[in-house]
Amino acid sequence: MFLAYKTDVGKKRKDNQDAVKASFIEDNVSISVVCDGMGGAKSGEVASDVAVTNVFNRIMSGYRSDFDSNSIRNLMLSAVHAANTIVYEKSKEDIDKNGMGTTCVAALVDNKHCYIVNVGDSRAYLLDENGISQITTDHTYVQALCDQGIITEEEKKTHAMKNVITRALGVDDDVEVDYFELEPTGNFTIVLCSDGLSNYCSEEFIYKTVYGNNLDTAAKELIDYANKQGGKDNITVALVAN
Repeated sequence: MFLAYKTDVGKKRKDNQDAVKASFIEDNVSISVVCDGMGGAKSGEVASDVAVTNVFNRIMSGYRSDFDSNSIRNLMLSAVHAANTIVYEKSKEDIDKNGMGTTCVAALVDNKHCYIVNVGDSRAYLLDENGISQITTDHTYVQALCDQGIITEEEKKTHAMKNVITRALGVDDDVEVDYFELEPTGNFTIVLCSDGLSNYCSEEFIYKTVYGNNLDTAAKELIDYANKQGGKDNITVALVAN
C-alpha cells in the first residue's frame, strides 16, 4: 500500500483553511482525512484543524485488526459525529467563530476494503483499470438542483451558487454523515480532495495524473495544475493505492 498527501494555500487566499492528515495504522491499513473549513476571522482554519485532528486520532486509536465491517462503520461514523460536537461547541465559545464549520471526507483502506465517510463537498474518487468514478455525493445547493433535474451537470460547473454547501460539520449540534463501502478488484487508488482541487482538475486529468504513477509526484502535479488554472481556493489532496 502507498500513501501521499499535500495541501497548498493556492494563489489568492492568505490563509489555508484546508487540513489533511494521513497515515498507516498498521501494515496495509491506512486512514486519510481531508477537511475544508469555512468561516471568517480564521474560523474556518480552526474548524478544519479541529475536525481533521479529532477524526484522524479517533480512528487511529480506535481501530482494531479484528474489526468487522460493521465495527469499522461505527468507528468512522462516531469519529465524525464526535468531531462535529467539538467544532460546534468551539463555535459557541467565541462570537467571531459563530457559524464556523468544515467539510470532511475520510477513507480507511484495509487491504482491498475501502470505508469512506463524508460531509460537504470534499470528494472521494475511486480509480481503477476501468477509469475514475466519484464515490461521494456533494452536499451542495447545485447538486440538489441537478438531482432534481432542474440543471444539468454542465450547468452545475458554472452556476452562481455552486459554492453553497447544504451540509457541513460543526454548524449544528448534529450532522448527517454519508457512508460508503467498496471492495475493488485489482489495482486501485482512492483520491480524497477539497473543492479547490476538484473545481480545477477534470476527472480525466486526475485519472491520467494519478493512476499507476508515483503518488508523491501525482499529488504535487495535481496541486500545481490547480494553481495554474487560477488557484482561487486552498487545494488539498490525499492519495492511497494498493
